[in-house]
Amino acid sequence: MRILIADDHMLLRDTLVLYFQNEEGIETATAADYQEAVGLVEAGPDFDLVLLDFSMPGMEGIAGLTRMMELPGAHRVALISGTANREVAEQALAAGAAGFLPKTLSARSLVNAVRFMALGEQYAPLDFMRAEEAEADRHPLAEKLSSREMEVLEGLTQGKSNKEIARDLDIREPTVKLHVKTLYRKIGASNRTQAAMIAKEAGLF
Repeated sequence: MRILIADDHMLLRDTLVLYFQNEEGIETATAADYQEAVGLVEAGPDFDLVLLDFSMPGMEGIAGLTRMMELPGAHRVALISGTANREVAEQALAAGAAGFLPKTLSARSLVNAVRFMALGEQYAPLDFMRAEEAEADRHPLAEKLSSREMEVLEGLTQGKSNKEIARDLDIREPTVKLHVKTLYRKIGASNRTQAAMIAKEAGLF
């Protein structure tokens, strides 16, 4: 069984490889981003299963999953994520993914899930899919932002300065400025007022 692990976090890749090295009959390859994963799949030989990190560079979410599934070769594709919620998992499964693996899975559960998917089955942990989490009902705009960016955006909607937000969150002011710049780009805002309006119109706060 050949498995490709595509994730931008080296520690996670190395950990997963160690998991599978202890299993008989599993051969692994790794990629640090989406394009590298595409290159390995196109180069062959075929992988039985491709594990894609939902938020790695070049992935573009469900679109990246779909593109990978459409590449030539007899390979199945599953999502692995530490941040995606139940809605994302459901979208992935509906798109035809082999499964969805939260990064909170134990080593044994992960190995069992991989074997299950490689046999042609579709996998998603029941406790994750059934969880009544507020996360699953978040506004699509909120999905674009990290938890810290959400906190900074809330401060902007309250008319607070970067200095005040930094004090409230116990972080440095330059860090707040960086978060502000990043969240502007993510939500399509050009200034503080526009960012606050977008957040309020979306009902985030």
